[in-house]
Amino acid sequence: MRLQSMKLDLVVRSAYVRLGLRGITGPLQTRSFQHDFVPRDPKAKPKKYKYPAFYDPYGPRPPPSDKIIQLAERIAGLPAEERAQIGPALQERLKHPKMQTISTEGMDLGPQGGAGAGSAKAEETKAEKTAFDVKLEKFDAAAKIKVIKEVRAFTNLGLKEAKDLVEKAPILLKQGVTKEEANGIIEKIKAAGGVAVME
Repeated sequence: MRLQSMKLDLVVRSAYVRLGLRGITGPLQTRSFQHDFVPRDPKAKPKKYKYPAFYDPYGPRPPPSDKIIQLAERIAGLPAEERAQIGPALQERLKHPKMQTISTEGMDLGPQGGAGAGSAKAEETKAEKTAFDVKLEKFDAAAKIKVIKEVRAFTNLGLKEAKDLVEKAPILLKQGVTKEEANGIIEKIKAAGGVAVME
């Protein structure tokens, strides 16, 4: 038995010696001459490429359609007060979440943040708030259906969307409404068995 294993060992060793590493690995590590290789001229100036003014990862875009151009012209022709209302109206129509302000409390904003930030806060307190948001805080589980019906009444949502919205409480229900309208919504939700607040 021991003699057979020694013979096998000798056969394997002789194969390694005869074939060598190149014979075992085969043509895996070959380097061929590149016949079309031309070395770079050391005196040649580097090529200058024309880069676009800004990087667009999606490539060039097609020009806007006539409908979009007409819409842009109509928006540009509106008075400044009406143009300011377009953003919030689109946010509400497309159901985008309201942008949250980032607190800068405890941050060092340098020279631009010192007096300017204080005066901006003073101006905000002087200006009277005209648009309010209604937020659903919580609701009674037994009155869930009534609350969903009330939410559907003033949001124009379908049954499933209103149900999903109510189940995510606390959540904003309506944005940018007048104080009277906000109070009316709060009263209706309170009568249905929910708790809503004005922000």
